[in-house]
Amino acid sequence: MRNGIYKKKLDDLLAVCRKNLRTVNEDLIRRAFEFSLEAHKNDMRASGDPFFNHPYEVAMVVAKEIPLDDVSVASALLHDVAEDTDYEIKDIRQEFGDTIAEIVDGATKISDIFRSHEVTQAESYRKMLLSMVNDIRVMLLKFADRLHNMRTLEYLSREKQVRMAKETLDIYAPFAHRFGLAKIKWELEDLAFKYIHPAEYDEIAHKLKSRRKERETYIKKFIKPVEDRLRAEKMTFEIEGRPKHLYSIYNKMMNRNKQLDEIYDLFAVRVILDTENDNDCFTVYGIISSIYLPIPERFKNYISVPKKNGYQSIHATLVGPDGKMVEVQIRTRAMHEIAENGVAAHWRYKENITTLDEELENWISWVREIFEHADEERAALAHPQLGPHQQHDAAEADDEAGELARAETLAVTAQPFDTRHPERRHGHQHRRQPARQRLFGPDDATVAEPDEEQAQPRQRGACPAGQGACRASQRR
Repeated sequence: MRNGIYKKKLDDLLAVCRKNLRTVNEDLIRRAFEFSLEAHKNDMRASGDPFFNHPYEVAMVVAKEIPLDDVSVASALLHDVAEDTDYEIKDIRQEFGDTIAEIVDGATKISDIFRSHEVTQAESYRKMLLSMVNDIRVMLLKFADRLHNMRTLEYLSREKQVRMAKETLDIYAPFAHRFGLAKIKWELEDLAFKYIHPAEYDEIAHKLKSRRKERETYIKKFIKPVEDRLRAEKMTFEIEGRPKHLYSIYNKMMNRNKQLDEIYDLFAVRVILDTENDNDCFTVYGIISSIYLPIPERFKNYISVPKKNGYQSIHATLVGPDGKMVEVQIRTRAMHEIAENGVAAHWRYKENITTLDEELENWISWVREIFEHADEERAALAHPQLGPHQQHDAAEADDEAGELARAETLAVTAQPFDTRHPERRHGHQHRRQPARQRLFGPDDATVAEPDEEQAQPRQRGACPAGQGACRASQRR
């Protein structure tokens, strides 16, 4: 080991791997660590830090936030070697074998796609999917790579910041959503929002921070009688306030033409049950709705009919104390793990590797099919002219098929940024401009959002793609 600093880094990485992975080949991780450190020894990042810090942090993201396996961690350590050093894929293959070489090669090909500056075209989406279709770990590695790059975006020029933020919002966040990686998706969206619309980001963040104590006090008031009843029913549970993400709040302000104070579901609560009986979630909903008045049209049952990315939960809105509406999610611990980590949770907890491989293959096929048919779905959209950043709030819409088409189409029809004025887009007028000017003041960088309140709710229990399709994508 080069010195004590890098020895500690390796020790820390191995400790995280031991904690989060089912099995760990520590020799593999050590060899990949040393190989990457040697390959990048003369490289520096824009921040002035050694370049090796980047693949190391990407490996930590994989081990901590998308815990898959030791092969994924080793691949993360090596993912920039063929792209940025004198080493080639054949060298990685010779040292680490075919699997890691193919994962690194797939990640490199995706990077090449972005360098082509054609990422807003449907064909680029297809190329991305095809490049990772043989191993889902390629795409999961790219999520970790992009997440660390976004966390360190401050060191780049304004033009590069906006370009990368736009790519993230248009491409990586939709992919993360499709793979069920909610935590990754939220952070990617908020970081992209921060650089695309810094003034609006700062304003919303400041207002939320100034009212944090007020919100926390209200949530405690809402939770107290619910906790008492659940304890009386001998349930084991966790209940807490759920943070609302800045990009989601911004979209709702634009969608609904409302000020921050008027967005009712800033108050949000999540109940996580330690039970293997899914019906306990409905019992809890019954208890909560006996305490607070429910709003029937805001009830969504994603337990009986899960989303195709594996997401399961009850969503409900109730009228809490002082007449304020509170958004409530109810799910089991296993559902929560899937909601937060998606496909990675399947990878971590499945005991039958053969069944797991089949499910991951089905998951890839489903995501691939969405993007392959994006052109056909776009033709049916009512608003094909909308801008690039409106896809994600619609992810909660009841019509799953329509929502998928909206999300992906709005990304591929994005207008380019003016590189001289990164905050400005060309090509068309956005229909929410008056609302934006009223809420945040005049600004050229307007964003149009599909109005989620105009979405037509589907009949409860109905799967827009057909029951067979839903069941096929949900095999555990």
